[in-house]
Amino acid sequence: GWDGGDCVVEGYPDCDVADPSWIADGFCDRGEYNTEECGWDGGDCVVEGYPDCDVADPSWIADGFCDRGEYNTEECGWDGGDC
Repeated sequence: GWDGGDCVVEGYPDCDVADPSWIADGFCDRGEYNTEECGWDGGDCVVEGYPDCDVADPSWIADGFCDRGEYNTEECGWDGGDC
């Protein structure tokens, strides 16, 4: 079913995205990928220790550099303590 199965995201049956290969590819894809149904992009968008932190690049949190904007918020622990 579903076009030979290539439109189904393994482990996320309710995840409906344009390119399923982007799920859990090591890069936080936002929008339709960063949803509960898609496991927050297969875990790529989860910031460990900051469950309400939603940023473009989670690896920038607590990287030793104060990133401003969406990173320097209470939800992101003031950039994981960098700010």
